[in-house]
Amino acid sequence: MNKVYVVGIGPGGEDGITPQARAAMDQADVLCGYTVYLELVRELYPDKEIYTTPMRQELERCRWALETARSGRTVALLCSGDPGVYGMASPLLELVLGFPEVDAEIVPGVTAALSGAALLGAPLGHDFCIVSLSDLLTPWEAIEKRLECAAQGDFAICLYNPTSKKRADHLKWACDILLRYKSPETVCGWVRNIGRAGQERKILTLAQLREERLDMFTTVFIGNSATGAINGWMVTPRGYRP
Repeated sequence: MNKVYVVGIGPGGEDGITPQARAAMDQADVLCGYTVYLELVRELYPDKEIYTTPMRQELERCRWALETARSGRTVALLCSGDPGVYGMASPLLELVLGFPEVDAEIVPGVTAALSGAALLGAPLGHDFCIVSLSDLLTPWEAIEKRLECAAQGDFAICLYNPTSKKRADHLKWACDILLRYKSPETVCGWVRNIGRAGQERKILTLAQLREERLDMFTTVFIGNSATGAINGWMVTPRGYRP
């Protein structure tokens, strides 16, 4: 069967895999993905063939998956979280026109915005947006504009890729933009290593968040004007009462 499943692997390895994702991997002849993600499922499929590429070789990975599927094998292309949220669904679907004999299926997963929100409580209880602070594929000027618009619209905001060794100040810059429109006392939170060893969570203010030293394994949540800290939880009201 000329088939590629694009599969989202949620945090925590086996515990983060949906039944639909597990079924797709069961049916696959070969598992393909970034090395770190394949390690999360390797123990489940010790006898399956695997194909890995380093970070930033996503298009090569997608092309290999499509070529392998065209040869008659079923491929599961793995990525973290949900394949349609900063995942591998879009690059594969951009290439699939060149492989008309291949059937692609996108298998949803649990993105960090949702799994991290559950650990903090309900920070995304009303309108929200997700912004990545990585400027590898998006100019910083575009990121700035999106942050400004989100802050002016009083959205709750989830930040992916807040900092890295090469982008040590990106979170601080983002907070400076948000502080033009949001109170320094705005309730925020972050979660590190979601579903993995060393999992941490913290609730703090926007002013305090500006001074935090986080990493690429951390997901950040910034509340709207109604978000509160309630009994250790970060809660954005749904809006059923004034």
